[in-house]
Amino acid sequence: MKEDGKLRIFLGNYDKQIADRVMKLREVLSELLPGIIEQVDLPARMIAYVYGQKYRDMICTIIPSKKGVKLGFYKGAELRDPENLLEGTAKLSRYVQINSDKQLESSAVKTLLMEALEAYKKRIS
Repeated sequence: MKEDGKLRIFLGNYDKQIADRVMKLREVLSELLPGIIEQVDLPARMIAYVYGQKYRDMICTIIPSKKGVKLGFYKGAELRDPENLLEGTAKLSRYVQINSDKQLESSAVKTLLMEALEAYKKRIS
């Protein structure tokens, strides 16, 4: 995934450990979600990963903060989550708190991403 100036500006607001974790998570998303479009949303302080311009085309988001990095899922409340990783109480979205680089490579996180991709495919069909 190509890095743009907007991303560098965005990540400049966070310490190196957070920025590095975001960059590693971007790599995982790029590998697992072929052709995904990255949209840096500076006012919302997040990076969205979408396949189109409509909200329903969203797969997930990266939400960095001073405390860590969250991987948010659009309609995450509807995803199968056998490892009980998803947190949050919002009506639709849920997130996984990414606490380590090892977690980025976990099969549980990858399974959630594949679930989100399949849910997207069902939404658009």
